[in-house]
Amino acid sequence: MAPDSTTPVPHALGSTLPPVSGTKEDARLPLVLLAILAPVLLFSLLTSPEGHLNWLLETGPGLIGIAVLAGTFRRFPMSRWIYVCVFLHVLVLTYGAHYTYALTPLGNWARDTFHLSRNPYDRLGHFVQGFFPAFIIREVLLRSTPLRRGGWLNFLTGSVALAISACYEFIEWWAALILDPEGGDKFLGSQGDIWDAQWDMFMCLIGATLAMVIFSRAHDRSIERLVSRTAKPERAKRAL
Repeated sequence: MAPDSTTPVPHALGSTLPPVSGTKEDARLPLVLLAILAPVLLFSLLTSPEGHLNWLLETGPGLIGIAVLAGTFRRFPMSRWIYVCVFLHVLVLTYGAHYTYALTPLGNWARDTFHLSRNPYDRLGHFVQGFFPAFIIREVLLRSTPLRRGGWLNFLTGSVALAISACYEFIEWWAALILDPEGGDKFLGSQGDIWDAQWDMFMCLIGATLAMVIFSRAHDRSIERLVSRTAKPERAKRAL
């Protein structure tokens, strides 16, 4: 018997996917990751040698992202891949916020080891600003729009990631104008590079591009597992 044409079937990402509601099973991984992350954030905030204001400015986007994911969990849970990506992204942000990006020990080690002209940790920060959020953008587009896998999905994902990076550069600019020179320099982390904003956006675009090229299939499998857990009970109910 042919399936009801009105029943969405999750056989191809980009076609109409069934709505997914967050369950206790779906909540286990994000709760575990949050339990690990919370003491790390608290320790970093309390022991930061550069003050609480810079820490809040640097980690703010990650904290807002966590709040948004928590607030939308029941009606729009994300795949497990997304929660792991957000966890790793916030760790990168927290390390940079703790020391400021220009003074991170890891970046100083890379500068001295590879004979670089500056601490490169902020480049890593902007690379992951494109790499990890690209999966969130991609998943929302796949699950909320008629877009299918392919060129247009990749183009729009990269464009949104680049737009977010450009908006963040505006925020850095405004913060530098509002804060005192020392506080502005800590937040910007430009280290005297007049092309710092352009490099930041370029690194973000590279991160988003590599995310889609290398890990899109793994991300697709994670979405399929999320959707199938909801789709199976729904089909069983209709069969009764």
